[in-house]
Amino acid sequence: MTDPSPTAARRPGERALAALGLAAPALSPADASPHAFPDGGRWRTEVPSCEGPEALAVVLKEASRLDVPIHRISQGSGVWMLTDAEITEMVEATAARDIELCLFTGPRGTWDIGGSVRTDSRGGGLRARGHDAVAGCLEDAVRATELGVKCLLVADEGVLWTLHRARAQGVIPADTTLKVSALIGPVNPASFAVHERLGADSINVPSDLTLDHLTEIRRVSGAPMDMYIEAPDDLGGYVRMYEVAELIRRGAPIYLKFGLSKAPGIYPYGHQLREVTLATAKERVRRGRLALDLLARHGADTDMAPLGSRMPGSLRRFDTSA
Repeated sequence: MTDPSPTAARRPGERALAALGLAAPALSPADASPHAFPDGGRWRTEVPSCEGPEALAVVLKEASRLDVPIHRISQGSGVWMLTDAEITEMVEATAARDIELCLFTGPRGTWDIGGSVRTDSRGGGLRARGHDAVAGCLEDAVRATELGVKCLLVADEGVLWTLHRARAQGVIPADTTLKVSALIGPVNPASFAVHERLGADSINVPSDLTLDHLTEIRRVSGAPMDMYIEAPDDLGGYVRMYEVAELIRRGAPIYLKFGLSKAPGIYPYGHQLREVTLATAKERVRRGRLALDLLARHGADTDMAPLGSRMPGSLRRFDTSA
């Protein structure tokens, strides 16, 4: 009988293999994350790369058709790539479904004139180069939150700290959540804990971290973790679908991100990319259905956080008054 505990070890085919004399070594209960979202749920869902109202409509329609629950929908091109009317339409559509909408903030390395990000070493990566780029991110944050956006996506530690201080001082609403991009995701417990203290409410870790890496992180931080169950090709193209139950056991509280490999890049989005953007938006939802079906077969689908939940719970922060 499957152990109903949310922290029980679950691996694909384990009972069938055991019957054939091929049982895997037992996993340690000590590897399970002791953390959860404030409501007791251990996982939430996210559909990324939703690049505007039309793609959003496709995601919502397909989610209804396939019965895929969604906690968060995120966009990657940036606030500045959307008009006020488009942002408002997306805010209203997600609010009607009680889904958190997350938009990317401001200028970052791949969009500006800096050449280092195009070298073999990738230089400063996606971070905000110079004072004006940080200012642009803050301007995007103010504009987006004034239009009703409640979650902001960040790809720079300085921007993260600036936005955290901004919400502490009322420049942006106090209930704004800040999400760290996979493009700067921390890869060890120490850096994960630093991002939490800088103001992150959910932290995207790279999809190539091992299960043991997740356990190591959970021994120092309970901040929500985001992870692509299937990563875009520019983030490695990793497919972790068969590990989804164990990713939850080790990484909770965790957002399961339904990405898509073997698909062209769409950032920054424009109408010239319309067909591929709508097609990939639809397929991301289908990938979510496949992952949820796997969870159900493993008996690990019972501890999802309630739909509409979005806050991270109590987290540790650096002193903003210092």
